[in-house]
Amino acid sequence: MNKRSIYVDNIPLDEALALWESRLAAHGCLTPLPAEEIAVDEALGRITATPVFAAHSSPFYNAAAMDGIAVRFRDTVGASETNPLHLPEHHQFEYVNTGNAMPPGFDAVIMIEDVQPMADKRIEIISPVTPWQHVRTIGEDIVATELILPSGHRIRPIDQGAMLAAGINQVQVRRRPKVLVIPTGNELVQPGEPLKPGNIIEFNGRILTGYLKEWGAVAIRGGIVHDERDSLKAAIEGGVKEQDMVIINAGASAGSKDHTAQVLQELGEVIVHGVNIKPGKPVILAVVAGKPVIGLPGYPVSAIVTMRLFVRKLISEFLGIDLEPANFLQATLSRPLASKLGVEDFVRVKIGRVGDNLMATPAGRGAGAVMSFAQADAILQVPAGSEGIGAGETVDVELLRDAKEIDNTLVFIGSHDNTLDVLANLLHRQRPVCRLSSAHVGSMGGILAVKRGEAHVAGTHLLDAETGEYNIAFIKRFLDGLPLLLVNLAYRQQGLLVLKGNPRDIRDFSDLARPDVRFINRQRGAGTRLLTDMRLQELGISPGDINGYDHEEYTHMNVASAVAGGSADTGLAILAAAVALDLDFIPVAEERYDLIVPKSYGEDVKVQMLLDIICNSGEFRETVNRLGGYDLRACGTVIYEQ
Repeated sequence: MNKRSIYVDNIPLDEALALWESRLAAHGCLTPLPAEEIAVDEALGRITATPVFAAHSSPFYNAAAMDGIAVRFRDTVGASETNPLHLPEHHQFEYVNTGNAMPPGFDAVIMIEDVQPMADKRIEIISPVTPWQHVRTIGEDIVATELILPSGHRIRPIDQGAMLAAGINQVQVRRRPKVLVIPTGNELVQPGEPLKPGNIIEFNGRILTGYLKEWGAVAIRGGIVHDERDSLKAAIEGGVKEQDMVIINAGASAGSKDHTAQVLQELGEVIVHGVNIKPGKPVILAVVAGKPVIGLPGYPVSAIVTMRLFVRKLISEFLGIDLEPANFLQATLSRPLASKLGVEDFVRVKIGRVGDNLMATPAGRGAGAVMSFAQADAILQVPAGSEGIGAGETVDVELLRDAKEIDNTLVFIGSHDNTLDVLANLLHRQRPVCRLSSAHVGSMGGILAVKRGEAHVAGTHLLDAETGEYNIAFIKRFLDGLPLLLVNLAYRQQGLLVLKGNPRDIRDFSDLARPDVRFINRQRGAGTRLLTDMRLQELGISPGDINGYDHEEYTHMNVASAVAGGSADTGLAILAAAVALDLDFIPVAEERYDLIVPKSYGEDVKVQMLLDIICNSGEFRETVNRLGGYDLRACGTVIYEQ
């Protein structure tokens, strides 16, 4: 029977960082790496290890700065329009081109357009020149022995040019740290290999080596190491012999197959195992044979967060440079965010500027949700002493994108629809490029976001039971007096999704009350949730009688994925989601999906581009029609205005 390991520590983040740095210093791991000499041609992006001084001046000769004639300034004294001077070639002038060395004895250049040639190889001038006029003198740009670059400087293209101009062909640069990334796990397979249930494609190693290269390291991705203690030990021992640092991905937790902590304790010193952060709690910080070894959690977002916290600064130390300062901005949180007390919580957020407000919307919390990090614009760190942050509060966020991208982001909050991906792609192809940041908080969440001025556009499909009308009654109730347009995007088919062949023989909503049927619901405030509740009420079915009523997802594709993956037997979603994942579809209703566009943002170029695509793009219509389940008969039509 395998014994389970336990966390050695579960200490506060600040304490873990201080302890990690202290022990690395004690092991001599924070000393910059030795220098190496490389060709200047190959030095782009490298860090200078020593100051660079000019070997010779540039220019190293007096050079003509213009096309014209080289003269002695004293020979031109007295020239004027009333007293033109005639100078013979080879005696008092020589023709020169830009960059030519000045002929011996000559100390000025007259531009060719100011020279009047004469028939006997003489020229006429009508104004005198000053000494060294239009001449680049020796050392005008660079003087021999002048400092070209200081040590610890990241070499740019212009720096390469300056060094070559000053006669420097080889440069001493800091050796880049070599880091081995070891992916572990019996379940891992390489991209392109056949997949079977239980397999996971090894992509974490690619992500981690990519960040390491971005930070300045030489990153080596090792082969997959299975969950075997001896194999892991051999891989770590080989890594510390050849590389400057080793990173182990997965195996850091407390499972029966997680050997990393035990192996590292045998080989060296485990400094920290377990930090009160989320995601990334089971991170291991160790030193083996005088080399840093880090055990990262297996979930991709956990691995990325812990890499940023414990590895990025160490790479800078190896290179002998300061860590690039994080780019923080203040933003307003668009909806409440709960957090576990006592845990430092790193939350991915989407950012967009709506009017004068920079809005931050949580993008997902799962440690394994790699797309939540790919789509995130920033990181929000919730302190361990907080149980959460309220909607409307000002927060500091660390940008993951350029600030210009944030300003070019159209903020869409509300109900999810598959056409949003089509719109996002088409907007990104516009000039200027426009990004669509969509937060799927349901139709009611979108309406309330518009009310608070937090969204450029909101998507909604709320059916009013009394009138049978979509959206307008809710706008009048919650957005009364707010100038806006309600623009139709599409009519779409909603229905119950089931596996191919409908193995549970589900026919309508009445089957949801069967004990053998597992349902997957949408979140409160979603139009789909409202439609579900209305149908259940019509049938007199209590939510408590439905297995899975409280199991919620935030998008139609998540519902479809739950059914396709077998965690639910059915759920209400649009036909396009069923088509995308090859599911059967039981029609329930056609509904109208509209966009709420506040008039205050009607002149915003991003909103105008969105409406232009909806109203005029043939590609948009063709692509949406191929998704299945949509009717664009009123697409772009203003349904209601106030």
